[in-house]
Amino acid sequence: MLETKIHDLLEAKFAEEEFADCFLIELKLHPNNKLDVFIDSDAGITFDRCRKISRYLESYLDESGWLGERYTLEVSSPGVNRPLKLQRQYPKHTGRKLKINLKDGTEVEGILKEVHPDHLELEHRVVERQGKKKKHLKVITDIPLENIQKAVVQVSFSH
Repeated sequence: MLETKIHDLLEAKFAEEEFADCFLIELKLHPNNKLDVFIDSDAGITFDRCRKISRYLESYLDESGWLGERYTLEVSSPGVNRPLKLQRQYPKHTGRKLKINLKDGTEVEGILKEVHPDHLELEHRVVERQGKKKKHLKVITDIPLENIQKAVVQVSFSH
């Protein structure tokens, strides 16, 4: 299976010191021999690193003919609007606002405070009624990773 071969090539590349903080997010093989490779790193992925990994994969694809003579290969970071898929993606977003859809259908939005192996700590606002008055409180909630359906970083352009 081609995806397994590409995955193995990437694992070998990520074992190199220069790429040791890189990891695979997703491989997508489309009709017409188009392959999308989404990678990330603990510090954030750069265009230069994507280019180097693309050239590395191209050399194998050209030599092996796995995708035929004509193919399209795109190596990129997931992009800001794509959901976070792996626990390893969360730490670099500490301090940023996340919108999280939970598997039970609820949604919570708040600031990512801490990342643990099995859960996140998210600071968000809740409204507490005290008689006729509303009181806005900041609370920190533990969210088990296994309960997250989708988590997306919310980009803010305000200062």
